Amino acid sequence: MTKIITVITLFICSLLSAQTQFEQGMGKAFGLWKEGKNTEASAMFERIAAAEKTSWLPNYYVGLVNTLSVFTEKDKTKIELLLVKAQDAVDAEMLKDQSNSELYVLQALIYTGYVVADPMTNGMKYSGKVMEAYAKAKALDPNNPRAVFGEADYQLGGAKWTGVDTKPLCAQVNKAIELFGTFKPETPFSPKWGLERALEVQKTCK
Repeated sequence: MTKIITVITLFICSLLSAQTQFEQGMGKAFGLWKEGKNTEASAMFERIAAAEKTSWLPNYYVGLVNTLSVFTEKDKTKIELLLVKAQDAVDAEMLKDQSNSELYVLQALIYTGYVVADPMTNGMKYSGKVMEAYAKAKALDPNNPRAVFGEADYQLGGAKWTGVDTKPLCAQVNKAIELFGTFKPETPFSPKWGLERALEVQKTCK
């Protein structure tokens, strides 16, 4: 009996230790990202993803860090490398689970990165894919504020060229802001970004 208790205790301790290591690692990676050290943050998330195969979050953040870096990068070669790294991270998680709304939001952002990097070449090629990814994200979770907002934001961005009516899109932005207000992340590290950007876009709607 004592042996069983010892084994169980050791097992629980190892679980707690692993959890603590995961949390510490994630916290450190977020800290690097906040400091603007995107390359270091991405590398840290990659190391966590390699060690913690049961969580989709480290790879998700590898994808997010690299994709968001694209929107401030001017070097076409670097942009391509960032987007490939982001896509590889998303693909790794999509192989495990294709029912995660957040992964499709990230996929839409990656496609948006290609459009922003070279609108003339990639606009027609990727715009449909952006909308398709957001549609999947919304189908999986209609209350995901990032999916609702992202879809509207992308269409608003192209409204001056497409000539679409922006009123319904602005209504979707308002809906997304309401959803942000009630959204509860599953874990401390689950995605919760997007509200600040949505509030900025709401101002331009008015």
